[in-house]
Amino acid sequence: MLVLEYKVKAKRLQYLAIEEAIKTTQFIRNKCLKYWMDAPKETKIDRFALNKYSTELRNEFKFVANLNSMAVQSSAERTWLAISRFYDNCKKKVVGKKGFPKFQHDNRSVEYKTSGWKINPTKRRITITDKKSIGELKLLGKWDIQTYPVKSIKRLRLVRRADGYYCQFCIDAESIDIQPKAGNEIGLDVGIESFCTDSNGHQEANPKFLRKAEKAIKHAQRKIYKKRKGSVGGRKARAIFARKHLRISRQRNEHAKIKARNLCKSNDLVAYENLQVRNLLKNHCLAKSIGDVSWYLFRKWIEYFAGKFGRLAVAVAPHYTSPKCSNCGAIVKKSLSTRTHACSCGCNLHRDENAAINILNLARQRQPAQRGEPLQAAGSARGGHPQSNAVGLVTSTLLGESLLEQVTR
Repeated sequence: MLVLEYKVKAKRLQYLAIEEAIKTTQFIRNKCLKYWMDAPKETKIDRFALNKYSTELRNEFKFVANLNSMAVQSSAERTWLAISRFYDNCKKKVVGKKGFPKFQHDNRSVEYKTSGWKINPTKRRITITDKKSIGELKLLGKWDIQTYPVKSIKRLRLVRRADGYYCQFCIDAESIDIQPKAGNEIGLDVGIESFCTDSNGHQEANPKFLRKAEKAIKHAQRKIYKKRKGSVGGRKARAIFARKHLRISRQRNEHAKIKARNLCKSNDLVAYENLQVRNLLKNHCLAKSIGDVSWYLFRKWIEYFAGKFGRLAVAVAPHYTSPKCSNCGAIVKKSLSTRTHACSCGCNLHRDENAAINILNLARQRQPAQRGEPLQAAGSARGGHPQSNAVGLVTSTLLGESLLEQVTR
């Protein structure tokens, strides 16, 4: 599945109509959630029950009936997605909070399926045909949606962001571009001092997008406090503040995308650490720096391009990759402030380069069948984690694979 996004250009009344459709979607989701919470224990509430209840809401409320019927169903599906995730976490016995569904107060999108909209033959304009009075919208963007048939568009979504409204198309198409073998393999060690260090010794500088814009963000935030609550000036000040954060988010995404694409295109095997970023963010001293460097986003783009280019991306356990000597295998203990790995065998490297080489070696041990090498014990290679975390060649993780999955993020 592919997701193509255009910016929407419309009149003020059309923007207000889109906002009304978004609020209706939030209303349906919260009503379905309340229906699930208030249902007796012996009553089975599933996806079909919520869809049936959404039909009852159409009969009860006129503003719900004005929204397209499939968009109403999609709103109920959002509720079931949150409920099913909660059930899955309970069954898996996830440590900590299980993600009990909460009422939504900041919904930013409305999602249509295969009806409720009509695309212009030029595919540069789209008309929303329900009774919300949205009408015809102009699409701004450079995506080649003209190359895809209308029947391949499975979902359409209108999204509100800090800098305007956007239209997303979910297209039933594969994004595969198998590249010739490069003959290279690389290991990556991510960090805060540098964005990542590879097994060849190259260090990519940390762009620090949030740190560089922090002064301007704080200045914009102080302006909000100086405005009267609920005033027009206050709304404008909040919009400026939100756009600054949106710019940082886009910078991180583009940076991670470019680096991941170059790595996957020039290497047949890309090895990286299987870090639990959620747990690392609990360190209040480093949480802001870890969030700014966006390790998880970088990993997801590596997995996506590995699947697209027919490469192999392998996530290995990060245990003992820094203290272990990449030359002789001895454990050299060092503090976080010690940036050089110096072993008695004569190996003298930057600690991140040494870790990257260890990560690559672990990935090679875990994928012997791909090169006809003798199979080694996966448990010993991974430190007690025998399951595979390899992606590429057969499977891939596509960012934005499903619009429905993106809704609750």
